[in-house]
Amino acid sequence: MAKTSSFEKYQKRRLRSSYLSVIVSISLVLFLLGLLGMLIFHTKNISNHFKEQYAINVFLKDNIKESDLENFKKSLQKENFTNAIKFVSKKEALTIYKEEVGEDFMEFLGENPLKNSIDLFLKADYVSSDKIHLIEKRLLQNRIVDEVTYDKSLVYLLNESVKKIGFWLLIFSGLLSLIAFVLINSYLRLSIYAKRFTIKTMQMVGATKRFIRKPFLYRSVKLGMVGAIVAIIALVALLLFFNDKYPDLGLIEDKWSLSLLFFGVFILGIIITWLSTFFATKRFLNLTADELHY
Repeated sequence: MAKTSSFEKYQKRRLRSSYLSVIVSISLVLFLLGLLGMLIFHTKNISNHFKEQYAINVFLKDNIKESDLENFKKSLQKENFTNAIKFVSKKEALTIYKEEVGEDFMEFLGENPLKNSIDLFLKADYVSSDKIHLIEKRLLQNRIVDEVTYDKSLVYLLNESVKKIGFWLLIFSGLLSLIAFVLINSYLRLSIYAKRFTIKTMQMVGATKRFIRKPFLYRSVKLGMVGAIVAIIALVALLLFFNDKYPDLGLIEDKWSLSLLFFGVFILGIIITWLSTFFATKRFLNLTADELHY
């Protein structure tokens, strides 16, 4: 009796260890999938954040009236393409030049040749070469605007980088999804493999395939749900951490989409474990008694 009790305790510990391994594996895989989902979901937000740091420089003519300047600033702020504006006076421009270059041309010129300017920060949707060119033409039509400058190569680089990142994220997500299914499937197959003789014994005494498969499916779905909940908790913690560090990215603003993402992770945990268990039990149910030893 003591030996039997000791063996049963050993089997229970082994079973719990096996379940824990499956839960940890499912959690890690679903966490990575959820993390990738968040990256894809926030790719636009992150790219928009960087695009909206880009500004075009609107240089103003000398000796303009203060009222004309204020009217121009107000009209700019009302434009659909404007995210923010920053007025830089000639004196401020000279100070910035001194700090960056380390020279003071006032010493030999006797006057400040720099112009008053406005840094125009565009909304992300307008940061493209074609749209900026149209904005430039429109601004130059104003009688107080002398020149409009911007870095064309940087605009191209920003848009191309966003396209490449989006493409590779999609490729990576497909590969990770495949790896996730294979890993979870392997762990569940191993746990079912350990009970292949029990399955065959039940089948030999007349139990139906549906009856045999049912407890395995039920248990694996529970493991999938637990693993998904652990993964979601980890994702929420990571999201809150980065939102605290980088609040400008607005990582938790769209709560509805994030809820859908977490719900998707939860459902994915159930679907993957159910499918893996269904096909694994199907395989062992179709084996002959002799094939169980291989």
